[in-house]
Amino acid sequence: MTEPSRGSGSGSGKPPAAMPLGGVRVLVTRSPERSGALVAALREAGATPVLLPLIDFERAPDQHALDVACDALAAGAFDWLVVSSATTVHVLMEKAAERGLGLAQLVPPGTRIAAVGPATRRLLEVGGLDVALTPDGEQSAAGMLMVWPGGGRILLPQADIAAGTLAAGLAAAGSDVTAVTAYRTVDYPAAAERRLAVQPEDDDAGPQPPSYSLVTPETAALEIAEGRIAAVVAASPSAVRRIAALVPLAGCRLVAIGRSTADQAAALGLEVAAVAAEPTPEGLVAAVAKAVNPP
Repeated sequence: MTEPSRGSGSGSGKPPAAMPLGGVRVLVTRSPERSGALVAALREAGATPVLLPLIDFERAPDQHALDVACDALAAGAFDWLVVSSATTVHVLMEKAAERGLGLAQLVPPGTRIAAVGPATRRLLEVGGLDVALTPDGEQSAAGMLMVWPGGGRILLPQADIAAGTLAAGLAAAGSDVTAVTAYRTVDYPAAAERRLAVQPEDDDAGPQPPSYSLVTPETAALEIAEGRIAAVVAASPSAVRRIAALVPLAGCRLVAIGRSTADQAAALGLEVAAVAAEPTPEGLVAAVAKAVNPP
């Protein structure tokens, strides 16, 4: 299904010089409810966002293990809660709601919280939680391990496909780590009965008309082949794997949200034109601008 494009400008009234992506079509490989902030930032820079959802998220198959971990968390069994993705925050919100609690009530005051990146930190703070630790430099498992103080009992809820780097590094630093699968990463769309509910990023903005084109892999491949899409944004290693399998990128620049995503692309033989300095909508827009307007 393809929704008609809403135009190539941002409608911001900015002069062309202030819009580094004026007239550029950019493929975003996330679902609509996870793309609101990035779509808005791209349009503000003059780009026309094109959405091709490639990955989705389902509830963990072993809900018992996750429930046991959440009950232990609420009971104060952990010194630290380490959160490595925004999707994990949505899982914790869902588990809190099942218990008739808010997120801030699921995590007791004595449990400190570490978040790998700014989007994760923002969601935790919106949920009423204070985040004690976030990497200053590289916002990844490696970045977290660089600033980790060591020790403590840790709950680490994560994706089913998460690498063991973070859990192993925390354990090597003297921490007692309880790692539990919080959700599954699947091809888009997830099964309706198992799909993890996620609030739209711009939920508080009220109903808004769509500001993007929604395309199929076949349409995206055709537009790339015809030179009508200048850049593709990959926001995770799993998205890169799906891009490599579905969409030939000949002549189209690949932009990665961070180093782990770029490394996955390199492992698959894909050339990365730019890596975002920060895993934020603004960081991604700057990386797209660098990719399509090289010095």
